[in-house]
Amino acid sequence: MNVKAHAKINLGLRILRKRGDGFHDIETIFHRINLFDELTITPSQHAISISSDNTLIPTDENNLCWKAVELLRAEVGIELGASIHLKKNIPIGAGLGGGSSDAAAVLNSLPKMWDVNVEPSTLAATALQIGSDVPFFLHNRSAYADGRGERLTFVKLSIPYWIVLIAPNIHISTAWAYRELSARKKLDVHAERLYDGATCRVAGIATLMTNDFEDVVFEAYPKIADTKKRLRASGAAHALMSGSGSSVYGLFDDEADARRAMEVFRSDNFVSLTQPNFIPSL
Repeated sequence: MNVKAHAKINLGLRILRKRGDGFHDIETIFHRINLFDELTITPSQHAISISSDNTLIPTDENNLCWKAVELLRAEVGIELGASIHLKKNIPIGAGLGGGSSDAAAVLNSLPKMWDVNVEPSTLAATALQIGSDVPFFLHNRSAYADGRGERLTFVKLSIPYWIVLIAPNIHISTAWAYRELSARKKLDVHAERLYDGATCRVAGIATLMTNDFEDVVFEAYPKIADTKKRLRASGAAHALMSGSGSSVYGLFDDEADARRAMEVFRSDNFVSLTQPNFIPSL
């Protein structure tokens, strides 16, 4: 079974407060782009095995795909396993949710491969045990997320821009970013929500383009701040860091400008382009 696991960007990201359970309440809009890992999943009698073309990827129980297999088979009470090969196209530690998307792709694939019926609510609950954003990747729509990122309101959201993604060769630890933000910034509820309860209006996208992690990440990694500035200088109507970094994306009205911007960054960064109104298929 061959499946794609798409990356996401955050259209806005606000960190509201630290919770008693150690997590943070956040507010964001998840949106997929045309960048994906490629997974080849085959059944096995019991064993779980992971391989990858990227040597930085763990191939043991620390891999989220391994956890997906382990948790789901325990949930449905079977002993079957899976062999998974990951072709990693999504940069690691770039705020794009690659590992979470991979795990969700495995969860979506296993019931069919094992020929078992699994309720959507069971898949979602299993996904949440793996990570706060994994339930989002079970679906192919954009979503407003709050709580610790697990409370999802799925929305129809088409972005009429060319999305240029730039990922410098910098790995940002999400745990580090949260610690730094908590130490430097008073966390509080923002006056206005990113989502109005009815629709995500593209006309107001400028109001979404804020990421509470940018200040601490830009101070520690000036290259990422410079990437955002250069995207704007290259003609991006809007630019923002995704997640806790290190990737930054720019929204371009004009395809030619978008492609020129990609060439500016290509020599020493990972670059990716998503066409306007892109909708992924699962």
